Amino acid sequence: MLRRIIEGLGDGRSPILLIVKMITKEKVESLALEAMSKDLFIVEVTVSAANAISVYVDSNAGVSVGECVTISRHIEGSLDRETEDFSLEVSSPGLSLPFKVFRQYLKNIGREVEVVTNSGEKMTGILKSADEVGFELEVATKEKVDGKKVIITKVLAYPFDQIKTVKIIISF
Repeated sequence: MLRRIIEGLGDGRSPILLIVKMITKEKVESLALEAMSKDLFIVEVTVSAANAISVYVDSNAGVSVGECVTISRHIEGSLDRETEDFSLEVSSPGLSLPFKVFRQYLKNIGREVEVVTNSGEKMTGILKSADEVGFELEVATKEKVDGKKVIITKVLAYPFDQIKTVKIIISF
């Protein structure tokens, strides 16, 4: 709980103490997990200082609007708007957001991704595999061999601690 003393209220010797209940990220995660089916997983939960709550969920088969509605209704029904004013958004992370959790890497093996390293290097390639330490990316580069440009395919290993972002490349 957050305690605030409101100045200008009460007399100088006994200011009014207002106790403000804050919605915690852990509470929202717990409520979301209660409402989720087994194949869904939480990608990210954020709660701003103004109690703007965002919950991103995903699964290997994708997320339906109905699943988002179920989770949203459960969270909203479990929080008391009389004591905690909040806004709530439940959705899938979408294709434009970077990966946040390990299961997203597993879900997207075989897809084309863009990798940005902590040093700022950008690589594009096919996500080949992932484990608890990092992932492998298959990249195609043009190199000169015997005076001719040829496409060489390499598999590069990236540890997670050296990666800034990984995003799916959307192609039409």
